[in-house]
Amino acid sequence: MKSIKIFGLTAFVAVAIALSAFINVRLTERTAMETKGFALVELYTSEGCSSCPPADALVSKIEKESTDKPIYILAYHVDYWNHLGWKDQFSSADYSKRQRDYAHYLKTDGVYTPQIVVNGKTEFVGSEEGKLRKAISTSLQNAAATKISLDAVNINPKQLTLKYDIKNAGKNTVLQVAVVEKSATSKVAAGENSGRTLGHVQIVRKLQQINLKGDTGSVNILPPDGFNDKSWEIIGFLQDKSSGAVSGAAKVSFLNDGNSSAALKSK
Repeated sequence: MKSIKIFGLTAFVAVAIALSAFINVRLTERTAMETKGFALVELYTSEGCSSCPPADALVSKIEKESTDKPIYILAYHVDYWNHLGWKDQFSSADYSKRQRDYAHYLKTDGVYTPQIVVNGKTEFVGSEEGKLRKAISTSLQNAAATKISLDAVNINPKQLTLKYDIKNAGKNTVLQVAVVEKSATSKVAAGENSGRTLGHVQIVRKLQQINLKGDTGSVNILPPDGFNDKSWEIIGFLQDKSSGAVSGAAKVSFLNDGNSSAALKSK
């Protein structure tokens, strides 16, 4: 009688192990299917805008949650708030123009902050967490139309040289390369956020457009002041010039190799 009980327990354990393995495989497959796409999240923000800190905090939260997912966050600081008492040190007229281009693509009434655009197709108020999470989830479930990989062949404070390899890009597609500072803080002394210390993540410090002449090629980039291989990264994405839609993206992280330069790995 005892042997029968032991056999029954052994059989139960074996079935449980097999079932667990089956569930793990199914979960792995499901995760792979759910992340077959990507999400490029572009935030338009300003230190001079009192409504922007909640949006900055939201993308920071998403960035911390998405380290293992194909979610790419870019924060552009626009310059049209600068005349209202505080000049945003990260602002650029180029980013304000880019936002106006999206107003044209997406047929909005004009520009505003904070604004988020996902994959160049969907826009909404940058502090709306529910809409952002839904847009990211939808984007991850849709397979990317194009594929892009980036590699660095030269890295130093005076020049970055990147090689790119692209598949299935349309004829109106350009490669946008963003040089990104991962985090920074500012003590705001005037304007709507006067007296506050603001934290920022994924700050675009330079955006360079490359007109593609083939599926492979290279580009030279002059790094912004303060560039280093520890607190910066590069995000490249493919964008249709006629519609603004983003069809593929990749992030290049720096990996210290003990030499004066660094190695980069595309994700």
